[in-house]
Amino acid sequence: MTATTMSAPARTAPPARRRKNRRRWVGWWFLAPFLAVFVFALAAPVIYAIYLSFFQDRLVGGNTFAGFNNYVAAFQDPKFWSAFGRVAMFFFVQVPIMLGLSTFAALALDSARLRFRSLFRITLFLPYAVPSVVAALMWGFIYGTDFGLVGNLNSYFGLDLPDPLSSDLVLAAMGNIATWAFLGYNMLILYSALRTVPKELYEAADIDGAGTFQVIRAIKLPAMRSAFVVALIFSVIGAFQLFNEPNVLRTLAPNTIATNFTPNMYAFNLSFAGQQFNYAAAIAIVMGIITMIVAYVVQVVGVRKDDQ
Repeated sequence: MTATTMSAPARTAPPARRRKNRRRWVGWWFLAPFLAVFVFALAAPVIYAIYLSFFQDRLVGGNTFAGFNNYVAAFQDPKFWSAFGRVAMFFFVQVPIMLGLSTFAALALDSARLRFRSLFRITLFLPYAVPSVVAALMWGFIYGTDFGLVGNLNSYFGLDLPDPLSSDLVLAAMGNIATWAFLGYNMLILYSALRTVPKELYEAADIDGAGTFQVIRAIKLPAMRSAFVVALIFSVIGAFQLFNEPNVLRTLAPNTIATNFTPNMYAFNLSFAGQQFNYAAAIAIVMGIITMIVAYVVQVVGVRKDDQ
């Protein structure tokens, strides 16, 4: 009886341990809604796309395993690489202009000489609240030479303004839309970094007799470096995923914007118009990997310079 009585409490966990185990699971319960959305809305589609990319739909044999054939075809596809060249040019031209204007706007917003700062901030940020499809439609009608603002200016003033939707200017027209939409968003990212600068640095610079441009170069621009890297990473992803603007403007300029104008448009039309789901999945995966590599390089270089 004594041995049985002594060994009985050892079979049950102490109350403190049970409470600790319950607390350990509380965090997972809070994360469960996000994890469910992440799995079903992001992880599962990506995994399924990777699965599709390893198959081919053939006349004889149906949907069969093809290994890396779709990826080999993607790397040898001139349509894909021409589309990639367009988004690369879009990135190297549009993103520096947009981030330069955003930096200037953030510095102006942080300046004590700027009046009506709240109005200035909301005016620049308001285009970001406009859906990208609506923005593309709006600017598409502005660009119209027959019915839009450009056409009205030509007819009213007797001008001969170039067609923004021509083959030479259509990429710049899309860059203008993207800059208009995301300038205020990037401005707030950079401006939030400026708000964290200690006031003591400005006081010390004032005591040393530093001018406005010296303060910007020595204090404000270094403080914005980490935020600039974040904005640049977002811009890399946005530029390489260019889809809404060319897809909407294609209805206004079908002879200028082809179905393979960007990699995402190419994959979309391969899948839904050409019924080539497997090859479209491979194109999307390749483009996703390239975007990840470029974003990672930007992050590594930015963090390395920030640590120096």
